[in-house]
Amino acid sequence: MRRGEVDSTTLLNALLTFTQAAQTALLQALHALGLTGDVHGQPAWPFAWRVAAETLLIDRGLTRHLALFLAAAVLALLLIALGALWRRARWPLWLAAVVLLLIAPKPSPSIVLTDAVPTSFHRSPSHFDATSIDRGLALYAQHCASCHGTDGRGEGLAAASLAVWPPTLSAGLLWKRAEGELLWRVLHGMNARDGTQTMPGFAGRLSEADAWAVLDGMKALSAGESARLEASWPWPVRAPGIDVRCDGGPPRALSEWRGQRVRIVTEGVVAGVNVVREVRGEARVKAENESFSSWREDPRVVTIVLRPNHAASASGCEAASPAAWRAFASVAGLEAQSLTGTQFIVDRDGWLRALGTAGQADWSEDNLICRSDESASRLTSSKPEADGLGALIARMDADPVQATQLGLPHSPAQTRSP
Repeated sequence: MRRGEVDSTTLLNALLTFTQAAQTALLQALHALGLTGDVHGQPAWPFAWRVAAETLLIDRGLTRHLALFLAAAVLALLLIALGALWRRARWPLWLAAVVLLLIAPKPSPSIVLTDAVPTSFHRSPSHFDATSIDRGLALYAQHCASCHGTDGRGEGLAAASLAVWPPTLSAGLLWKRAEGELLWRVLHGMNARDGTQTMPGFAGRLSEADAWAVLDGMKALSAGESARLEASWPWPVRAPGIDVRCDGGPPRALSEWRGQRVRIVTEGVVAGVNVVREVRGEARVKAENESFSSWREDPRVVTIVLRPNHAASASGCEAASPAAWRAFASVAGLEAQSLTGTQFIVDRDGWLRALGTAGQADWSEDNLICRSDESASRLTSSKPEADGLGALIARMDADPVQATQLGLPHSPAQTRSP
C-alpha cells in the first residue's frame, strides 16, 4: 500500500474519532451541568442535529474541508487567546483570527449535520453478549419477523401490507446507523416525511433491555446472512461475549483475552477425527489426533472449546455460557444443529475475522472473511508461512479492523507485527 493512502486512512479515522468524542464530551458536560436530562437510562442529546460522521467517511473531500476548517478554527482560537495576553499585538492577532476564519473552507451545514434523536449517543449496555443475542433472536421472531422476515431481508408475511417495504437488515443498515438511533426507532417507530407511519414503536411491549437485545439479535442475524450468502462479514462483527472456564477455575469473560488471538473450536472437530477412524484406518486417525492436539496448544492462539451443553472439563478452556452455542451459530449463518465442526478466529481487538467450515483440513487465507475490499490485491505477507494458520494470521494482522464508533466498514492500514 502506498504511504499516502495509509496516512489518509489514519487521518480520516482520527478525525472521525475526534468528531464522535467531541460530541460525546459535550453531552457529558451538559449533563453534568444539569442542562440535559436522562432518557432510556442514559444522558439525552438535547439538539435536533449532530455531526454526521458516517457522511464524512463516504465523502473524503468533505472530510478534508472539515479538517481544514477545524484546524483554522483551532488556530484562530489560539490567536485570540494570545491577543488577550499580549496587549501590544492584540488587534493584529484578532484581525488575523477573523481573516483566517473567513478564508477557511466551510462545508455546507446541510451535508455535515444530520437529524438526531435524544438517544443518538447512547451506547448498548449489552456489549453484544451471547445471552443478549439469544434473547434478542427470540424477541425478533415474536415481534419483527412478520414484517422483516425470518432472515431479515424485509420480505415477511406482513411486509406487502405496509406503506413502505421494510429495509433489508443484511445490507449494512444496522452497521451504518448509530446504535442509539436504532434504539429510538425500535422503541418509538418511524414515520415518512409526510407523517405516514412506516414502522410502529414497541415502547409499550419491549423494555429498554429488550430493545437492546433485539438489536443484538438483528446484528447477529445480519452477520449470519452475509456469511451464509456471501462468505463474508462486510461489516466488522464483535465476537459474542461469553464466559470461559479454564482448567476448572472460575468463569472469566472472553474480553479478558483482548490483546491475544483466540480460536473458538466447536465440539465437532473431535467428532471429525472419530469419523476418520471408520474410513481411513487407525494409523491415519492417530496422525489426525496428534495434529489436533498440537494445534490446540499452538502458542499463536488461545484455544477455547465450544460445546452445545457448555459443560467445562478439568483441563483447557471451554465456553461456559448456555447461549454461546446459539450465538456463534447465528453469526456463522448456521442452524444450531449444524454448527458442529465450525471454527472461528478472533483477533487481538475482539473482532471476528475468520470462519472455518466443518471438515476443513487446515486454515488458509480464504478463511479471512472479515477483510477490507483491497486486502486481497494489496496486502501480502513479507515472508512465506509454513502453514495455513500462519498465512491466515499474517493476512489478518496486515489488515486490522479500522472501525468507527458507528460500526462503519474497515479499511487497509499499516501492518502490525504478529
